[in-house]
Amino acid sequence: MPREKMMIKDMTVGEVEQRIEEMKKELFNLRFRNSMRQLDNPLTIRYLRRDLARLKTALSAHKNGTQTLPGGGLGSDS
Repeated sequence: MPREKMMIKDMTVGEVEQRIEEMKKELFNLRFRNSMRQLDNPLTIRYLRRDLARLKTALSAHKNGTQTLPGGGLGSDS
């Protein structure tokens, strides 16, 4: 089954920050389950780590002014 694509450019700054926090928690859980040998597909860790890096890069580019995300301002309050 192919993985779904993330449309980062359509996400607001708050959504990106929220998704980053969710992915960090999910990555922790996947690493824990992998250490206990309960993970069916260990490649999901790699995919999640790369998606997390994509989100962090987009957020950093927005804060630097090289890329804009919808929602205007910086931070979760906009």
